[in-house]
Amino acid sequence: MAKYLMLKHYRGAPAPEGFVTMDQWTPEEISDHIRYMNEFADRLRESGEFVSEAALAPEGSWVQHGGAGKPPVTDGPFAETKDLIAGFMIIDVDSHERAVELAGELSAAPGKDGAPIHEWLELRPLLESMPTITE
Repeated sequence: MAKYLMLKHYRGAPAPEGFVTMDQWTPEEISDHIRYMNEFADRLRESGEFVSEAALAPEGSWVQHGGAGKPPVTDGPFAETKDLIAGFMIIDVDSHERAVELAGELSAAPGKDGAPIHEWLELRPLLESMPTITE
C-alpha cells in the first residue's frame, strides 16, 4: 500500500472548459458538491483506502523561526496557499494507477448545473521512508 495526497486547488492549473467558480453556484449546487465529496470519502472508508481529509479555511499566516523571542509572522509577499489550496484528501492504495483512478473520480464532483467540474488535483505520494544516500 502507498499513501497519496490529493490536493484540491482553487487555481494554478489550466481552467477546465466551462468552469464556474463556487461563488456562482446555488446553495443546492454547493450541497450536491459536498454530498458527492462525503459519499466519495465514505466509499473509500469502506474499501480501507481512506486516511484523512480536510477543507481548509481561507485564513492563514506564514511563520518562521526568528531566533530568540517571538517568531516573525507575515501574510506575504509569498505565494499564499490560502488562495491556492482548498483542501486535501489522503488515500492509501495498492498502486499509483489506483491513485490516479480515484483522483479522476474526485475531479468529477458536480458543480454548476450538476455538471462535473473537471477539477485539476495535485497527486503526490507521501514519503514512506527517508531515501538512502549511497556513494
